[in-house]
Amino acid sequence: MTEKEKSQLGLLYNANYDKELIDERMYAKGLCYEYNQLHPGKISEREALLKKLLGKTTDRFLIEQPFVCDYGYNIEIGENFYSNHNIVMLDGAKISFGDNVFVAPNCGFYTAGHPYDVEQRNEGLEIVGPITVGNNVWIGGGVTVLAGVTIGDNTIIGAGSVVTRDIPSDVIAAGNPCRVIRKITEADKTKYRRS
Repeated sequence: MTEKEKSQLGLLYNANYDKELIDERMYAKGLCYEYNQLHPGKISEREALLKKLLGKTTDRFLIEQPFVCDYGYNIEIGENFYSNHNIVMLDGAKISFGDNVFVAPNCGFYTAGHPYDVEQRNEGLEIVGPITVGNNVWIGGGVTVLAGVTIGDNTIIGAGSVVTRDIPSDVIAAGNPCRVIRKITEADKTKYRRS
């Protein structure tokens, strides 16, 4: 069984010394480098590179530069996805975003984890778990989302949060570790004035 097959089965695997995985990461990092060097105004060129890199895109999306990922093919973004500057996606496992997801600057989505056992960790072994973000989610600045987490639809994750476990739909959640603060209510619809 290859190291890539082990990772896809949720087993410990070695990403540090496996040629197939190293080559895939180098390919993705090369495309990220190209993407990050493009003039911000070259939107169609930026979209073309992301469509080449990512596993699934839609017609309408924008990822501000810089953007970094490990493999790219494990990332799926829904319609009207927007990410502000400096997003990092360590996509050893699938990272999927629904429609109308907004990600603030300096956020990280990390599917990789390492063994608690020091000997296994020192061998370079890791394990991955998917990250799933629902529809209509707003993720505040500086948020970290860890392996195996699902964030439900219509949820807001407050700035600076570290999301270590699932967060349900229709809530505001924040903190380290991130926890539900409250449900989103009808009153929230009128919180801000419209012109």
